[in-house]
Amino acid sequence: MTIDIHPHVISTDTERYPNAPVGGHKSNWSHERPVSAEQMIAAMDEAGIAKSVLVQASTCYGHDNSYVGDSVAAHPDRFTGVFSVDPLAPDAPEKIRHWTQRKLTGMRLFTAGSTMQDQAGWIDDPRSFPAWECAGELGIPVCMQMTVKAIPQLIHVLERFPSVAVILDHLAKPSLADGPPYANAAAVFRLADYANLYLKVSPHTVAEAQNGRATFETFFPLLVSKFGASRIAWGSNFPASKGTLSELLTASKEALSVLSAEDRDWIFAKTAFRLYPSLAG
Repeated sequence: MTIDIHPHVISTDTERYPNAPVGGHKSNWSHERPVSAEQMIAAMDEAGIAKSVLVQASTCYGHDNSYVGDSVAAHPDRFTGVFSVDPLAPDAPEKIRHWTQRKLTGMRLFTAGSTMQDQAGWIDDPRSFPAWECAGELGIPVCMQMTVKAIPQLIHVLERFPSVAVILDHLAKPSLADGPPYANAAAVFRLADYANLYLKVSPHTVAEAQNGRATFETFFPLLVSKFGASRIAWGSNFPASKGTLSELLTASKEALSVLSAEDRDWIFAKTAFRLYPSLAG
């Protein structure tokens, strides 16, 4: 079984689901190659993906998670979902509880990306602590869309909220071109000391792991030796990453073929079930 913990869905109905992107302008991918929930299921069937964790398309909808919520409600046998909120807003805990009541089972904080080039500085702002506390009370994981620049701030959060599982999207996109021993990724490796920190391997990671002096054979076994496969999960980033879902999955499986079958089982399915137990329902 293969589980995808990082695809995005975009509705064709802009009246019911209006655009409100973080950063003020819509991402190119969500405009050029949107994929609806129904199209996502068709792509999953073609690729052989059993279930997916739909991640809020922050660069299209901002903190309005209505389409993810409606997609999960319409297809609970195939999807669970990750919502986004403004953690600095006074009503953040109220919004978090609202979306979990809509059966969404994870939260995403968007602090850098295609529509927000500069790394936001609010990750460990005390105003965000009620949101983190709420996530801990509800037992939901928090995905962090960020860059390596914010890792010192993330460590403050990991230490303050050790019961909250934090998933690092795209490994925070470190440069791997220097090759072994991957000194440029030292800040990411440092996070292995925090048991509540999980990694999300995506097509970006696969591409970077063959950039410059990097190779699949030297990077992925090292990553697993630091974190353990049970703290690593795969996400397609489809359709933000170019290519069909089948192509993205095939490329990722080829890249991770350097690992043992047991490690691959964790990365492509078992870690997802640990982070999102509702997938087993």
